[in-house]
Amino acid sequence: MPKPWKENTPGAKVRIDTLRATRRLGRALWKKWSGYHRRSLVETKMRCFKLLGERVKARLFNSQVAELQIRAALLNRFTQLGTPITVAIP
Repeated sequence: MPKPWKENTPGAKVRIDTLRATRRLGRALWKKWSGYHRRSLVETKMRCFKLLGERVKARLFNSQVAELQIRAALLNRFTQLGTPITVAIP
């Protein structure tokens, strides 16, 4: 089990409060309550987005916007292709 930090360190109050809440609620319930799963999903999507290219290659602003929109459209399409379609069997 993680230990609380010393009170005089930056972020100690938040960490100690988080540890208390985790102990009271349990880790699974705390993750749902705090929205922790959303953070994980966003970090995963950002990693995938960066795999399409770390840097913007276009020089002009409008071209940069178009380049990033194309990357987002590609990522959305890849996600759509990889999402299973579930059908209820009567």
